[in-house]
Amino acid sequence: MRHVPFALLLPLILSGCATMGGDDPTAGLDHPEVRSRTVSGGDTIDEYYVAGQLRVVRITPARGPVYYLVDNNADGILDSSKGEGPISPVQYKLLSW
Repeated sequence: MRHVPFALLLPLILSGCATMGGDDPTAGLDHPEVRSRTVSGGDTIDEYYVAGQLRVVRITPARGPVYYLVDNNADGILDSSKGEGPISPVQYKLLSW
């Protein structure tokens, strides 16, 4: 049996990781109103409102990946899960093309 060098498998592994989940949660919003602000330290916060309710918060840190806080059930409160901290899910978009 032939062995495939790790260097050839690495791009396949990374492309598989890049396609797992992590889609932009703002893409499915119907005509959102976006309110943007920059806070001290250079972080940018974009709040997406639909029909006056906060649905998604997009945080773009000065350093590091963009992440999202999502209201999954449209109650105006950012959802959290037991044992995951005060606000979740936090979704990181690591790679895109």
